Amino acid sequence: MSTVTHDTELDRLRAENARLEAERDAVAAERDAALAKVSKLEHKLDELLRQLYGRKSEKVNPAQILLGFAKDDEKEQAPLATPPHAGEAPDGEAAEEETKPVRKKKGHGWRKTPKDLPRKTTEIWPSEDELTCDRCGERRVSIGSPEITERYNFIPRSVFIEETVRHRCRCPRCQDGTAIAPLPPPPITGKTGHGRAEAGLLAQIAVAKFNDHLPLNRQSEIFEREGVYLSKSVLCDYVHGTATLLQPIAAAVLDDVLSRPVVGLDETGVRVVFEAEDAKKETRNARIWVYRGLKGETYFKVSETKAKDDEAGPKIILALFEGFVQADAAGAFDDLYVDGKRLEVGCNCHARRKFYEARKSNPREAAFAIATWKRVYEIEARVREASPEERLAARQNEIKPILVAFDAWVDELAKSPALVPGTPLAIAVGYNRNHRVALRRFLDDPRLSPDNNAVERALRLVAVGRKNWLFAGSEASAHDAAILYTLVASCRELEVDVWQYLHDVIKRRAADPDAPVNELTPRVWWETRRAKPT
Repeated sequence: MSTVTHDTELDRLRAENARLEAERDAVAAERDAALAKVSKLEHKLDELLRQLYGRKSEKVNPAQILLGFAKDDEKEQAPLATPPHAGEAPDGEAAEEETKPVRKKKGHGWRKTPKDLPRKTTEIWPSEDELTCDRCGERRVSIGSPEITERYNFIPRSVFIEETVRHRCRCPRCQDGTAIAPLPPPPITGKTGHGRAEAGLLAQIAVAKFNDHLPLNRQSEIFEREGVYLSKSVLCDYVHGTATLLQPIAAAVLDDVLSRPVVGLDETGVRVVFEAEDAKKETRNARIWVYRGLKGETYFKVSETKAKDDEAGPKIILALFEGFVQADAAGAFDDLYVDGKRLEVGCNCHARRKFYEARKSNPREAAFAIATWKRVYEIEARVREASPEERLAARQNEIKPILVAFDAWVDELAKSPALVPGTPLAIAVGYNRNHRVALRRFLDDPRLSPDNNAVERALRLVAVGRKNWLFAGSEASAHDAAILYTLVASCRELEVDVWQYLHDVIKRRAADPDAPVNELTPRVWWETRRAKPT
């Protein structure tokens, strides 16, 4: 074989070897991509299973935090940025037993019976034979204090007829003219049967559905057991009439929310039956938004879509608002901050949750992040009821240094070549870096909260009710629900008795529909009653 032939064959083999190596590298890359995809899917599956069947709370036992710093001999982990104090308990953990405030246990068993509960007293005397003395035959008399035993009992709620008797009066001499008092107007009128519902019944129906999550068909069955037939369609009409009557108060709540410097914002999905163009009905996913003011006022609004230009969405509702908007990092909120009139305030619980979700794949890093936020929230809890000046000083002097060190550690973590893109830890690092300005904004203003939890708690009303009533039967029903959720959630935030509030404002709105509604919002109503002398 000639030298030329030998060289040609050698070049061919080299080219073939290079091709095989390229194919091997491509297969390896595909394998790594497939493994990363499987890891992501396994992570999503774990989180979905936890949400469905697992513990909803994200609290972590301090002992479990310390386990994250222990060396795992069975698993070789790629070198990442070492958390500060990785080999010991995070600052504040060791002395936790000494600095942790002592909380009184609630105790077990029965508590004392409330003194203001109605009481039905039954007196029991001994029999006549027992009242006669066996020795002398004299009648025994009561001595000392009687023995009193308290037991709870229950009477089904009372549905009663409220009769209004109006007397006709006429002059007995000339028999001319008849006088009769005008009939007080019912709270709602319109269809047949509307005028037969008084304020107490309307308030009970609204509270049962929007506070106690009892669908109208179940309420109809309960009323029927008590001898009163109120069909589901009649109850729907009652809810619609109540919402229409109270809609101006809900609008006043929104004005109150927007008058504050801080608005909390979040949304969730709700199924609504919409009228289609061909006169058929179709069920689609709508959105229900919640806006929370600085003093606890809570306003709900339904929009057909989540689109930025939806006329019932936050871009329109907050068009004239200037101040802080606290929300999660969803893209639907991005347009709110473009013009600079509104400043974004992030939710640190969302940032913490990202590391919490990485606790299985990267326990050391997740443990350090969770421990960091534990220290932050311990300080926040200590100054929650303090003056704004004291709260700001604690944030600047105690919390800020902790978070500055944490941010530096996150930046080092982001530079590590061992941080695999798309993994839970990489997502957590990216979230904290991309939204750092918004997440740290609470440090410079005592009016701001480090998280958006209060708004998410308000949305639980919808989330729990949604499991019972499943969907809104029409677009109008969804808007009615938003009105009544507004008043119920605001009452709950202020710890106001929801039935008492609705009963009172329904009566007052029925008596004088043109009266100002600013005094009937839950907060003003509560403050007015609290200011009255007892």
